This record gives sequence, C-alpha cells and structure tokens, in this order.
Amino acid sequence: MYTKQFEIRWNDLDANMHLGNSSYIEFMSHTRMSFLTEQGIGLQEMNAHGLGPIVIYEHIHYFKEIESNSKIIVSLEVSGMSKDSRFILIEHNFYDKTGKNLAYAEVLFSWINIETRRLGVLSSELLTIVGEFPKSKAFKMLTYEDTRKNGIKPQNINL
Repeated sequence: MYTKQFEIRWNDLDANMHLGNSSYIEFMSHTRMSFLTEQGIGLQEMNAHGLGPIVIYEHIHYFKEIESNSKIIVSLEVSGMSKDSRFILIEHNFYDKTGKNLAYAEVLFSWINIETRRLGVLSSELLTIVGEFPKSKAFKMLTYEDTRKNGIKPQNINL
C-alpha cells in the first residue's frame, strides 16, 4: 500500500468548517501523481510518450469529518487493471493519525493521448512499468464491462 501524509490547512475547508469535497479530490490526485512519479512515470515521462493522466470517475464515500489542523494519511492501492493497462482501478482511503478510516474512494484511471485527445496507448516501456505496480490483495483483471459497470452515458439536450 502506498501512502502520503497531509496536514489539513484552513483553505482545504468548506463552509461547514470541515474538509471540502474538492480537497478530497486534490489529495487523491496528489497521492496518485506522487505514486506514478515514484514508479518512474511522472509527468515528464508521460509527456515524452504523448500521454497525460485522466480520471474516468471518482466515487467517494465519507465516513467521518476531517477538520482543520488534522494530520491525515491518504492511501493508494491498485485493485484492478485492464489487460492493455489502459484502465487502472485505484482505491484511496483517508485515515487519521490513529489509523481510523475517514473516507474511501474508488477511482478509474486512464491515459489520454495529448495530441488526439482520445484514450492513449501505452508504449512497451510504460507497459513494463505499469505491469510491475504493486497490487492489492483483491486485485483483478478488468474486463470491458468492468470499466462501464455504472452504465452512465452522455445524455445531450436540444438547445
């Protein structure tokens, strides 16, 4: 399990004086980018391969409030991956300094081709690195159906 520690600052709070939902997303994003960088796929390496990091969805479940000046730990576990590594299922947990679970999130991560603006394809070099990512005990290979399990599709309106 990869972890990153943070201290909650006043500007991380919302009008209710607890950690705002956008701050959860920022902490998860920072944790993911730190993880990727430490694995050898930082932004420079991604960009050199014409790729960028993208999130397909983020589902957050909040268990307990996080207040100002709290010290938290955000974890990252790779719990699923498609055969071609285009989709990676990541689980994040938020913990207090005693290990109490404060929030859980499931994130479907992918890569964007920064030129075509479509899903990217990993080079053999990046495939090797991604294939060696540490995996959770519940890791599974993702099917096409797994990546669309929520059944959400765009619904346009006539303007």
